[in-house]
Amino acid sequence: MVVWEAFETVILPRRVARSRRLTALFYRLTWGPWATAAQRIRHAQGRETFLSFFGPLSLLMLLAIWAESLVLGFALLHWGLGSEMTAPEGSPGFGAVLYHSGVTFFTLGFGDVVPINPLGRGVAVVEAGTGFAFLAMIIGYLPSLNSTFSRREINVSLLDARAGSPPSAVELLRRHAEDDETMASLRDLLAEWERWAADLLESHLSFPVLAYFRSQHEQQSWVAALTTILDTCAIVISRGKGPAVPQARLTFAMASHAAGDLGQIFRTAFGARVVGRPPPPPPAEQRAQLGQAGLPDADDEATHERLAQLRRKYEPYVEALSSHLLMPLPPWTPAESDDIWRTTAWGFEDARARGRAATDGDRRE
Repeated sequence: MVVWEAFETVILPRRVARSRRLTALFYRLTWGPWATAAQRIRHAQGRETFLSFFGPLSLLMLLAIWAESLVLGFALLHWGLGSEMTAPEGSPGFGAVLYHSGVTFFTLGFGDVVPINPLGRGVAVVEAGTGFAFLAMIIGYLPSLNSTFSRREINVSLLDARAGSPPSAVELLRRHAEDDETMASLRDLLAEWERWAADLLESHLSFPVLAYFRSQHEQQSWVAALTTILDTCAIVISRGKGPAVPQARLTFAMASHAAGDLGQIFRTAFGARVVGRPPPPPPAEQRAQLGQAGLPDADDEATHERLAQLRRKYEPYVEALSSHLLMPLPPWTPAESDDIWRTTAWGFEDARARGRAATDGDRRE
């Protein structure tokens, strides 16, 4: 069971419909208590730091459970088959058989406890080969996982200067309109994000543990980035005008597909509590914001109905993912905060110095 589990998780491309496996059970049993403990941390940065530990630690714990289970399984196989062994203390007990299984699996081969009958020797050879293949598989698995995570985070980081922190679809459209009144560049951006959504779907179906790996900054996440792109596409499609509309339809289809399939992988419940997702503004305020963003004004109710229909196609999935992973969703209205790239360590020190100078001036007055 463990050999098949490791093969299915690391090598075999995963499908959306899954049977109940050891890995899924492990994450259901560990993520719930971890998330509950994180919610008790009041400081946002400390809570995000605590949550960021889960992905790497859970991966190491899962690999350790696989290795320990394989060692125990081969020891039970020796014990059940009655493998004859010699040991320094004489007749070996189950502890000595378990020790022999461990040194054989990790290919140490001390030779103090050895099987002396053909059946026991055959099992030992199979275990040594399994251990060697398992270690080689893990050595190749970890760099691939890290490469996939880095590829995902590149676009998430690029969204900071394009859509603000936290990202917002209205802010993304506004910044594009400032540089390009025709919004033609938006088509190229959405094409890039279509490929990102496809890569996200493929990689996170194959390696679901990546979903628990969090971004470098607390106002960024792959769930927020995916939702921002879906919001942007929904707004552009509902308007029905502009050079970016055909590409927006393609990107919307790919991104909503990713959100739906990933929601099924984690068996998230639709309608769950949303983390930090305020409702969209009223239609009049939406028109004003989108007019400032450079989109043509549309007063008809059909436009707003189309936007509402598009939202219903993806919001249940991203809301469920947000609630399960504790990754806040982006607001519809741009947040009043600086971009992450503006708040560097030097900028923070300058702001703190200005604050001290202002305080000293007030005291002198």
